[in-house]
Amino acid sequence: MHFSRFFSISALAATAFSSAIPKEELVGRDSTVLETRDAGAICPNQNGKTYTDSGSVQYTVACAQSNNGAVVGSTGTTTNLPACMLACDAKSGCKGVNFRTGVNQCYFIGTVGSNVGNSTYNCAIKNSATATSTGACQSATAVAVTFNELVATNFGDSVNLTGSISQLGNWSPGLGLALNANQYTSSNPLWSGTVTLPPGTNVQYKYVQVAADGTVNWEADPNHSFVVPTGCATKTTISDKWQVLSTVTGSSTSLSSVVKNTITATSTSSAKPTSTCTNGPTSRNCWSGGLDISTDFDNNWPTTGRTVSYTWSITNTTLSPDGYSRPVFAINGQYPGPRIEANWGDMISVTVTNNLADNGTAIHWHGIRQYHNNGQDGVPGVTECPLAPGQTKTYTWRATQYGSSWYHSHFSCQYGDGVLGPIMIHGPATANYDIELGPLPITDWYYQTVNYHAALAEHQNALPPEADNALINGTNTSPSGGKHYVTTLTAGKKHRVRLMNTGVDNHFVVSLDGHSMQVIASDFVPVKPFAVTSLFLGIGQRYDVIITADQSPGAYWFRADVQDSAGCGTNFNNGNIRSIFAYTGHTTETPISTAQSYTPTCGDQTGLVPYWNSFVPQGQTGTFTELTTAQLQQTETDGSITVYWQINGSAMSVDWQQPTLEYVRTSNTNYPKDANLIQLPTEGRWTYWVIQEVAGNPYNVAVPHPIHLHGHDFYVLGTGTTTWTAADANNLNYDNPTRRDVAMLPTNGWLALAFVTDNPGAWLMHCHIAWHADEGLAVQFLESASTIGTIAQIPSDFQSQCSAWDSYYNGHPAYLQHDSGI
Repeated sequence: MHFSRFFSISALAATAFSSAIPKEELVGRDSTVLETRDAGAICPNQNGKTYTDSGSVQYTVACAQSNNGAVVGSTGTTTNLPACMLACDAKSGCKGVNFRTGVNQCYFIGTVGSNVGNSTYNCAIKNSATATSTGACQSATAVAVTFNELVATNFGDSVNLTGSISQLGNWSPGLGLALNANQYTSSNPLWSGTVTLPPGTNVQYKYVQVAADGTVNWEADPNHSFVVPTGCATKTTISDKWQVLSTVTGSSTSLSSVVKNTITATSTSSAKPTSTCTNGPTSRNCWSGGLDISTDFDNNWPTTGRTVSYTWSITNTTLSPDGYSRPVFAINGQYPGPRIEANWGDMISVTVTNNLADNGTAIHWHGIRQYHNNGQDGVPGVTECPLAPGQTKTYTWRATQYGSSWYHSHFSCQYGDGVLGPIMIHGPATANYDIELGPLPITDWYYQTVNYHAALAEHQNALPPEADNALINGTNTSPSGGKHYVTTLTAGKKHRVRLMNTGVDNHFVVSLDGHSMQVIASDFVPVKPFAVTSLFLGIGQRYDVIITADQSPGAYWFRADVQDSAGCGTNFNNGNIRSIFAYTGHTTETPISTAQSYTPTCGDQTGLVPYWNSFVPQGQTGTFTELTTAQLQQTETDGSITVYWQINGSAMSVDWQQPTLEYVRTSNTNYPKDANLIQLPTEGRWTYWVIQEVAGNPYNVAVPHPIHLHGHDFYVLGTGTTTWTAADANNLNYDNPTRRDVAMLPTNGWLALAFVTDNPGAWLMHCHIAWHADEGLAVQFLESASTIGTIAQIPSDFQSQCSAWDSYYNGHPAYLQHDSGI
């Protein structure tokens, strides 16, 4: 954004921003204490006693306790503690179990730790795992595993080993184990490498050839499997030969056809892993390379070798999406911008040229994790300097997730004037469907530019600007003309629709007259399917739904109602924000259907159960960091007012010319207070946060806020409509809680979140109402700063981009920064 600074804005005299993490030790991923309930029949009678299971294996039982040793697997098929022990007998490397009652979940322990009190578990440890005798060896705590691979290669080629665990790169060849050719001969083409692994680790792996020109070649399926031995041995050797494709048909090459021909896609792989089943209308749970819907994409993802490339030009233009003509910042002359479409595991390359007359820009890939790739997150003043007019930049990132999202400018509120578009990553799904209908973005629309409204809103004691209309997939009707977007349904078929709110200030409840929707994903996270007739869609949120065409063939209204009566947005055309879903043969009809009833709301959809049973350790009193939000209306010396939205008494204001990564790059730790920077120096820690809305100054402006976190999904542990107390930490949901990247903070209430520090970088967390982000409602987490530049490399064009911006911004630009900058 940038409108001229027509107000004199004094520096904010705010209290110091609290960036300290509580001194109490946070719960680390490796020291997780499992928690839940056990109804095993042998407790409490066998507590502290030796119990011989039906497989004649002896265990020591500890009731109402869990062992904090390393978990090497789990099963949900057992019904009591003895059955859990029997499952352990059959599990290689299992030395004990934690049995969770109520849900009958059995966790296998590979390395025995200490028993700790836990009323929701019973545990049992094999006597052989703890017993010692004269002359017995000491069990190894780590095993050096040497992998030997026979494969003939050309001069300059290399061979990497990648697999299902972090030590082997989580299926990312570049992060795996590089093998050496020290013993390579023409008659014995041996590549070898050694990695140290914990005993009992279950590993799936493959070898990958990397040619001198960068071409990646995977060996054929199936994956190799290996369990690191337990016992006294401290080293072992695995010998393999390169697997080649058989002549049997049925490979997954058809998956590449999922990406439409309109995409410029370049394959850089001569062989890809094949699928164990083929993704199709009756098998949407399948994918390829041994990965499917059961794969948690935070831990594992494919590497396809494909690069999907786009070239964009952002320009000033005039468009009339609802019949009313207004200025627009457009990508390639269109609104919404071009769809990004790819497969799970593809690389995405987007070359952006800023041809705007008087604005910088930066493109953020909303919800994309950017794992070890923080420099591509696209936030000016945090991960990069803005892209100056006339400059070109290429963003590159891997689709480690799949599902639906959108990209948008993060240069102030510029996205509200057109710089946005949908993202669609194909992958497995939790329910079957016949037809992919693609993204359906919904947004509020303003006839004066959003930049104009934002500049006024920052200096008015008034309600937020009212939207003039809203658009569904870039169109709607108005008194000036326009048209309804039409989606075609095929009778009797199941259709996947990707709903997304790309708005500025409006939250919507969406519904399709006469039809229900089966929800299969929230944001990027697959969920256990459930049916609804209406769905709340907060700003930045996405839902993938399946709509079955099971009604009388005809045309039906799809409605997007702004929740003005519930207090989250106003729209002049509310009640008329519609598109049409029409059965084949009825696409020219005007619907006469009737709306379905619902209760107006500004609260998130409930019942969102992640498909993957995610374990979240319980945060104790003292481990939650509180972040308070409030509005400040400050009177300036000239009598004008400036509106700020603060967190812990500080409104964010980034420096476009010196982004956070520049501080990191130059080892400068003198971060400005209004950078609202919270340091999280330790990797692999669970962190717990409560965001609380409190009274403002001088007015209590109480509204809900859609909170979005970059670089991570978070776990929504709970919300409340009162004031948070420490005791609330004991009443939260840690049992596979909702997982997503945008969640609603209730009016005058609190939102409790958790996430793991597993992705080094500077990551923004902010309200996605454009006015509020403009006015400072944001913090940034500087995560594992010591590894930025190594694990998370700073882009090679970082300094040249900043130099170009400095030259432009110091050369009397038309508009200067007057807001937070994000």
